[in-house]
Amino acid sequence: MRKPQKAIDVHKNSAYAIIVNSAQIAAVWALAVVLFVESNLFTCIVTCLIALLVTLGAVLDIREAVAARRKSEEADMLTDMVSQMDALNRALRAQRHDFLNHLQVVFSLIEMEEYKEAADYLEKVYGDMQSVSRAMRTNNPAINALLRAKLSDCEEAGVLTEVNVSGGWKELPMEAWEMCRVFSNLIDNAIDALEHTPDKRLRIHLREDLHGFTFSFANNGPAIAPKDMKRIFEPGVSSHGEGRGMGLYIVRKTLESHQGTIRVSSDGERTIFSGFVPHGRKDSHGQENKSA
Repeated sequence: MRKPQKAIDVHKNSAYAIIVNSAQIAAVWALAVVLFVESNLFTCIVTCLIALLVTLGAVLDIREAVAARRKSEEADMLTDMVSQMDALNRALRAQRHDFLNHLQVVFSLIEMEEYKEAADYLEKVYGDMQSVSRAMRTNNPAINALLRAKLSDCEEAGVLTEVNVSGGWKELPMEAWEMCRVFSNLIDNAIDALEHTPDKRLRIHLREDLHGFTFSFANNGPAIAPKDMKRIFEPGVSSHGEGRGMGLYIVRKTLESHQGTIRVSSDGERTIFSGFVPHGRKDSHGQENKSA
């Protein structure tokens, strides 16, 4: 009987590979410098050639480690997206399955002239249906699933969320999981910002027009300090403690890789993160042109 294999931690292994190979490069060149000072010309040349070969191998290993780390992150995001879509699908199937039962219950209550009970029952059913329908605003299943999952997170955190969508958001110029990654980080950032706000509110606007896709996430949390505004999209900049501050950096890098933009405005009333991604047009040769 074969023993179960342990899961490979790609993030940890890639970090080790980068550190070890970087140390290897530093050590071999430090040795080369010492030999260059203390040895003859032939030894120096041989040492430098060896150092170059070692450096080349280490650089290739580092590049592969970085690529593996990136692929692992993409796989994690795809797994999350599939899980969210599966949860949304189950919720929709459950609502469809229970719809006739709800009608029968309401009809029976009305027949028995239990109007208050019928109204209370309808209010409860409407609330359950609304929690799903609020997310079903686009023609993109992945974004709908992400919105439903994050709206649930907002509800648990006591954040009153309003969602306004125009356009289908289907033919994105980027992978759906990448846009979900952007939205996920922006919503998580808003929930963090509203942690100590009594009346927590978040407004999400998604709009599609002839130029591209525009979105904004506005919360009524405390204003961002002016000194932080210029650095807020830099890695590691966060007011929520050590090891945080990568979310907004990921948002900026993801959008910029598709010619998109992200900006922030903040005052005493609200903080707004707004972004834009242009349509991916196709030229006469059928190639995608993202400069529109």
